[in-house]
Amino acid sequence: MTKLTENTTIKRLRNKYRLVVMNDDTFEEIVTFKLTRISVYVALSTTFILLVGLTTVLLVLTPLKYYIPGYGNKQTLTQLQLLKYRTDSLEQAITLKDKYLEGITTAISGGQTLELDTTSLNIQKNEAYDDRFTPVAPTKKSKKRRKR
Repeated sequence: MTKLTENTTIKRLRNKYRLVVMNDDTFEEIVTFKLTRISVYVALSTTFILLVGLTTVLLVLTPLKYYIPGYGNKQTLTQLQLLKYRTDSLEQAITLKDKYLEGITTAISGGQTLELDTTSLNIQKNEAYDDRFTPVAPTKKSKKRRKR
């Protein structure tokens, strides 16, 4: 088995080759290229780097970046979080109303007899109601308007 030395490898990379494009009917040479393995490697590497660079520039500087999954702007994320919060609170409100209506229907149908219960009730706080808004006493102007 022959061993490859650095000298033979470099010689092989520097060997000159000719690429000829010919017309098949007339055997006329249309284009001729003198190539080496190193020049082909450099040309292909440069082409690859240019294509990657062009693709990166297109994605960064144009609206194409919004088609990448997971990429979005901050406004979209805040809207998504707000919608998620609203749907959660609507689901809770619906379950509370369903429990209320179920209790009313069983009471009307006579399914349960009501007994006086003296234990304390554990009522869930409805998060849809905001404690920040408290009733305000009417002003003098509003009292005058109501009397009319």
